[in-house]
Amino acid sequence: MILLLLVLAPVGLLLYYDTTLHRVDALSDYSGRIGNTPGTTWLVVGTDSRADLSQEDKDKLATGDSDGSRTDTIMLAHIPTSGKPMLISIPRDMYVPIPGQGSHKINSAFNSGGAKLLVQTVEQFSGVHIDHYAEIGFGGFDRLVDSVGGVTMCLDHGIRDPKAGLRLKAGCQELDGAQALGLVRTRAFPNADLERVVNQRKFFSALMSKATSPSTLLNPFRVFPFINGATDSFTVDEGDHVWHLAWLAFRLRDPVTTTVPADGDEYTGDGESLIPGPSTEQFFQYVSKGQTVPDELLSGSGGSSLGSS
Repeated sequence: MILLLLVLAPVGLLLYYDTTLHRVDALSDYSGRIGNTPGTTWLVVGTDSRADLSQEDKDKLATGDSDGSRTDTIMLAHIPTSGKPMLISIPRDMYVPIPGQGSHKINSAFNSGGAKLLVQTVEQFSGVHIDHYAEIGFGGFDRLVDSVGGVTMCLDHGIRDPKAGLRLKAGCQELDGAQALGLVRTRAFPNADLERVVNQRKFFSALMSKATSPSTLLNPFRVFPFINGATDSFTVDEGDHVWHLAWLAFRLRDPVTTTVPADGDEYTGDGESLIPGPSTEQFFQYVSKGQTVPDELLSGSGGSSLGSS
């Protein structure tokens, strides 16, 4: 009887937490959809949604009071059939065809059509089939970081950005939730968004590493707050489950990280934009075929670095 309880209790908890995930129709079929491609690919989206944030929270996190939900964090988490996982940033200024709307910066797909249009845009742009979808807003992000006791990052230079409520010194330091949110939001760099996506990738990987470390998994005062925070904060596709998120976290502890290459920038009707070209096409050909991407197509060095957990 005791053995049965020991088996059923974790299963019951798993099923309970799965019911608390927020879900959205992100991955339903559409005419001409890209078929299955090798490996497993997630679309991971960070939004500026302030839903459920009190005014005190908004002031603490320096988020402002904008309504609605926009995205400036778009990443592909690609788990190949062999080799290391990849965490791939798609800059929000990448100028791509958006179904039914002509060519625009890629983040406008989410802003105007939500998760479903963004998935369709990314699939048709990349030729890579999206298997899973995960989205997190401002409020959930800081709670996740605090639940694991913060995450250590190393900065080559100090960062000050009043708009993001950020003031960090150079060197290695443990960031709490508010500081971490400021780091992944700030564009206070000479190359602005391109540097920001590097920091976003590195911090996301660092958070996954800390969440799956023994210091978290063996500490009930950390693991349960983290699980509660994750299920409360993430929005996933209707077919995704909490065990999919757990599998993703374990696989992204030490990924290859890169930014989708572009062939320069150009002024468009949407302003200064990154223009895809032959290098972009070559990059996604390797990913869509399940092949290792050559080093010459990888980019995104710099930014913050991961400290010890």
